[in-house]
This record gives sequence, structure tokens and C-alpha cells, in this order.
Amino acid sequence: MKKEKIYLLPGLMNNELLWERINPILEDKYELIYLPIPLTKDFDDAVKYLDNLIKDEKINLLGFSLGAYLASYYTIKRSEKINRVFLVAGTPSSLSEIEIKKREIFLKQMDNFGSINLSTKKIKLLLEDENQEDKYLIKLIKNMFDSFSLEEYKLQLSTTFQRKDIYEELLLINIPINFIYSKKDRLLNLKSMEKIDNRFKNVVLKPLEGSSHMIPLEKAETLSKEIICWMNRKT
Repeated sequence: MKKEKIYLLPGLMNNELLWERINPILEDKYELIYLPIPLTKDFDDAVKYLDNLIKDEKINLLGFSLGAYLASYYTIKRSEKINRVFLVAGTPSSLSEIEIKKREIFLKQMDNFGSINLSTKKIKLLLEDENQEDKYLIKLIKNMFDSFSLEEYKLQLSTTFQRKDIYEELLLINIPINFIYSKKDRLLNLKSMEKIDNRFKNVVLKPLEGSSHMIPLEKAETLSKEIICWMNRKT
């Protein structure tokens, strides 16, 4: 029997290693297809890039963090191609002004660095307290980061400045839409989550206790169960 496909979009400076822990749980049920984050600042160009990679007429699309926003944008622009969409640790909204300013300053500083390094301290900010000393997990995240060049990082980071609020457009599309996020995620625009509620019958929100941003790696079993429920939803 042919497996149903799920297309997966990673986040900022992530690659297919992001899905390492959900793959063994889901691979018997679904065909997981790993998409890269397109290297462009223009989300419309990103949509065209993904069009060249996605050959199926209708797809199930899941995005993490920056990939969650891109999945939202793609769904709005290509709604006729989407069966359902799942946003993990991400929102269909713009960044806060404070976060944009912080990232703009950091981008300017990077021109003087010549190279980038993701410290263990910064990695730990993405993780739950109980995983702070998980050396394998920390190394995996660092390996993903190190697989990208400085120019790729600057391009991906600057892409986040182009985000605008598109949650209303997304939620009005009559397809199953799932969200999963941590209530204390430091990287998530939690105020934007307040704009998304269950008044739409097609929307399912799954807030998690804790601060984990790296849900696919830290909460693989929980996320996998939610993915199965999402795949079984009709509307």
C-alpha cells in the first residue's frame, strides 16, 4: 500500500537532521519528504522554488519555526495544492519590533566577524532544562548550524524581516490547520498566538508546558502523535 506523503520544511539553519527523532516513529506510516529553506529574501520567489520541488497535485505540509511561516505563506499562495498544514514552534505572523531590531544589529555585527559560531550557551537557550546537558542533542544542533555558510545564515536571518501578519488569511482556508508550541518558548512570538484561537473549527492548538523550541528533537513522541491525529483529520 502506497504511503501518504508529508512534506517537511525546517527552520533557520536547520536541515534534515531536525527530523531525526520523528522519522523512526512515522516512517512506517508515511513517506517523509524533506524540503530545504529556499535561499531567497523574497517569499514569492520561495514559493516558486518550492513549486519546482513539489510535484504532487495536493500535499500535506508541515513547517518548523521559520519553515512554519513559509508553510503558511505557501498555503495561502497555493491553497489549491494543500490538503492540510501543521505549524511547529512557529506562527503566520511578523516578528516583534524588538526582535527585528536585535536581529538587524546582529546582522551588522556579523560583517565584522567573518565567520559564525553557535555556542553551547546559545544552544541551551533552545532546550528544556532537563536537556541542557544532552551532549548528543547539543552536537546535533551545532552540526546543523555548521553545515551552512555565513552568507547563507545572513540570508536566512534577513528573510525573517520580510514577514507580515498572514494568520487571518491562513485560518480562513478550509483545511485542517494544526499548531504545536511551548508556552514559554523564548523564540516564539507568543502574543501572536493569542490571535489564533479555536473559533475556527478547522484549527487545532496544542500548547505544551515548558520552553522548548526544538520540539521535533525534544518532544518527538508528542509531536508524532499530533501528526498522526492531524493526518487523520478531515476538517
